[in-house]
Amino acid sequence: MKIKDITILFILAGLWGASFLFMRVASPVIGPFLTIELRVLIAGVALLLYTVFMRKVPNLRTHWKQYLMIGALNAALPFVLIATATIHLNASLAAILNSTTPLFTAIVSWFWLKEKLNMKKWVGIVLGIFGVILLVGWSPIPLSKEVIMSVCFSIVAAFSYGVGGIYTKLTFKGVAPMTLAIGQQLGAALLLIPFTVTQIPSMAVSTSIIYSILGLALLCTAVAYLLYFYLIENVGPTNTLSVTLLVPFFGVIWGALFLGEKITFGIIAGLAVILTSVFLISDIKVGARKIRKEKMVG
Repeated sequence: MKIKDITILFILAGLWGASFLFMRVASPVIGPFLTIELRVLIAGVALLLYTVFMRKVPNLRTHWKQYLMIGALNAALPFVLIATATIHLNASLAAILNSTTPLFTAIVSWFWLKEKLNMKKWVGIVLGIFGVILLVGWSPIPLSKEVIMSVCFSIVAAFSYGVGGIYTKLTFKGVAPMTLAIGQQLGAALLLIPFTVTQIPSMAVSTSIIYSILGLALLCTAVAYLLYFYLIENVGPTNTLSVTLLVPFFGVIWGALFLGEKITFGIIAGLAVILTSVFLISDIKVGARKIRKEKMVG
């Protein structure tokens, strides 16, 4: 990859890693449903306005039912679960647990699509499970029913991403990625409306909450998607997937810098084991030959 592409990859990882920081700030104050409703609604509208500016307005009516489904699987459900989890978990732990998504994607592919898993991927799955146990058991956060439930929410969110990824692969062939992104965000926003009306704050919120919501929606979602699509087009999906290995690092760094979260040996050990499993499962390869092949296919 070129220096420009590597820089954009790190920026994307930094933005997605910051999403756990912003949710950790906003969710305990205004609630997970309202936090995520504002995230997907503002992001969806921002991306839609971008397409208007570029004169490439998508047709969302054709697959509106499918957009509701992918909005539920890839945004509404996992986002709300993670936002709920961050009430009791720190941003670092939530970010690392979210990096298990490729593990669940592999399991869902094996069960749903009957894709064979080689020995390396099975080792990766076992390592991933062990990494989660190590991370949670060695966490600086005292174990309680709320913490265990929050960990379960994070794992279910990663599983939902896995199901959503396979559903997208089967359902949205030939649909432009930008159209899919807008449909997903707006579909999620529609689904969350009934759960959000009861969480409207009766008092004014602080500027830190407002900035967190705007950062979560505009930077971590709208701008991040634009960078993601740029990388998919220019370096291919395999190299773009390497962002999975970078996001938890930034989640840990932002949590330590801005929220004063401690980076313990348990966090480092759990992160190392989980990312090793992700590497084994994802078959991430970086090389000029691979990049050329992907760009020809794309």
